[in-house]
Amino acid sequence: MGEPGFWDDQATAAKVSAEHARTTRKVEQFAALQSDVDDLEGLVELAEEDPDMAAEVEEQFASVEQRLAALEEERLFSGPYDAGDALVTVNAGAGGTDAQDWAEMVLRMMMRWAENRGFGVELLEASPGEEAGIKSATFRASGENAYGLFSAEKGVHRLVRISPFDAASRRQTAFAGVEVAPVIEDEGDVEIDPDDLQIDTYRASGAGGQHVNKTDSAVRITHRPTGIVVQCQNERSQSANKDTAMKMLRSKLVEQRERERREEIAREKGEAQDVNFGSQIRSYVLHPYTMVKDHRTNYEMGNVQAVLDGDLDDFVRAYLLSQN
Repeated sequence: MGEPGFWDDQATAAKVSAEHARTTRKVEQFAALQSDVDDLEGLVELAEEDPDMAAEVEEQFASVEQRLAALEEERLFSGPYDAGDALVTVNAGAGGTDAQDWAEMVLRMMMRWAENRGFGVELLEASPGEEAGIKSATFRASGENAYGLFSAEKGVHRLVRISPFDAASRRQTAFAGVEVAPVIEDEGDVEIDPDDLQIDTYRASGAGGQHVNKTDSAVRITHRPTGIVVQCQNERSQSANKDTAMKMLRSKLVEQRERERREEIAREKGEAQDVNFGSQIRSYVLHPYTMVKDHRTNYEMGNVQAVLDGDLDDFVRAYLLSQN
């Protein structure tokens, strides 16, 4: 940053400055944590002499453990896109109306989790179901390590419950898929041939004011070589929706490239391959008992409602630790 001409390239300079700020913050957090750990021994000795200080010592231990866990979590993000924003897409799977309702529940859970962590959340597109819920929806989570964190949620989420849409009140199983892609700001990361694109416009659905409802402002882009489809309807103009949709497509193409790279490495290592990438990762059981279980780590939580309200930290941390 001190080199002459550093600020001549504003885009590169901004990236380096952001990385410098993140690194500086981590070093300062580590130094503060190390200092507090060093103080613990003295506090314990004082508490042995003065029992009234026991509560203060316990509070200090809890603070150190919490901050250490946060730093341990940050250590897990080493991928090229982990530190950046994430595009999260939720799709209804098998299960009809139950699956569409479940997909909306998963969307809410993911967005609540992002908000709980202080991320910016922007809903880019949502396709409503015929009777209830959604067929699909995409939102952007903006914040440090958003992609690294949401990567732990990729895959199929399974719900078991008494269906509210079944007149006989039978137990039903529904599925929703979660796709996660890094937000790519640098167009040089992936090249897209315009001839490979099919661009369709349609009328935006749902509430959005007179402008949205009376014009074909929503945009759907299909990338013919890969079959990837993206759509955006939250912007006020067709051109703005197209720009956002192109960014979404670029992000999904990068994620596909990264997935293929990971699969190739796994094949070279002779590791077992799941041909259906993103298979069932977690089950949410509401009947006949209540339990959320992650099948990758066997981590369980009995408070299903808390999880559905966005309490995903422990599940995500367990998975990330298992991968490092």
